[in-house]
Amino acid sequence: MGDVIHALPVASSIHNAWPETKITWIVDPRWEPLLKGNPAIDRIHRFPRENFRGVAGFVRSIPWYRDLKALRPDMALDLQCLLRSGVMASCSGAQTIFGLDDAREGAGFFYTNKIPVRRDEHAVTRYLRSIPALGIDPLTPWQWSLPAGEPCRAFSPTGPYMILHPFSRGAGKSMDAASIRAFVDAYSGCCQILLVGAGSCGEDLGNRVVNLLGKTTLSELIFLLRGASFVVSVDSGPMHLASALDVPLLSIHTWSDPRLVGPYSEKAWIWQGGEIRRQNLAAAPLPERAFTDADAASISEFVAGQM
Repeated sequence: MGDVIHALPVASSIHNAWPETKITWIVDPRWEPLLKGNPAIDRIHRFPRENFRGVAGFVRSIPWYRDLKALRPDMALDLQCLLRSGVMASCSGAQTIFGLDDAREGAGFFYTNKIPVRRDEHAVTRYLRSIPALGIDPLTPWQWSLPAGEPCRAFSPTGPYMILHPFSRGAGKSMDAASIRAFVDAYSGCCQILLVGAGSCGEDLGNRVVNLLGKTTLSELIFLLRGASFVVSVDSGPMHLASALDVPLLSIHTWSDPRLVGPYSEKAWIWQGGEIRRQNLAAAPLPERAFTDADAASISEFVAGQM
């Protein structure tokens, strides 16, 4: 999810500079709702990744890769820069293939043009390095252009609410049940608390908490994030989504570097190393530190004060 969100400014810049250009975006169907109605994108080409896992999945993927030749783009731009995305760019039949010069898994072998990037830059900034490389003015304006989303079937807001997104796939990034409880118990604001995302907290957190874990589609999550008074999230795709939607946000970073993968907004707040501070893409990260129940309580009190 984060890779797709971070690439949206590039598609927007290309569209604004070259409005006649037709962009085809190859995307995992899970993240397709992020591209719905985007004015920069002419066509979505699905990569059914879940169907291509394992040896049998690899065999099933061969016809899909072979059929990419029908796309015949004038140019391919690989921003994910992994082996499979490099192969996709090559199989598309594009004579010119741009990719970042820090590509992994041998993806750079397929590029005709490598775009210099720095490893100490945020992912969005790195992706936007492709704009001048394509011959476009780097000052070309861009927009996130995210969809409105769909009303949540499991929850209809009747008043203000804040969102807590406590779980991430990355090891050591998620809140545990005790820290979620500490956050809820310390919260003194007037909003309902919505728990969203994948996973389970395993306990009843009281009437002020609406447990939507595993109960929303991506489109419904977009809708809920747009209406939130505040969002607290661990480092995850939904955090980047909240940042792109310009929702008041605090992002929790235990070991990940906020300069590289934090919210792409200096209006956002971050927690790192036991401190709450404004996001600053130029600031050196604080030392890594585990997230405790006391940290959860202090964030909860901070959020109540902000609202």
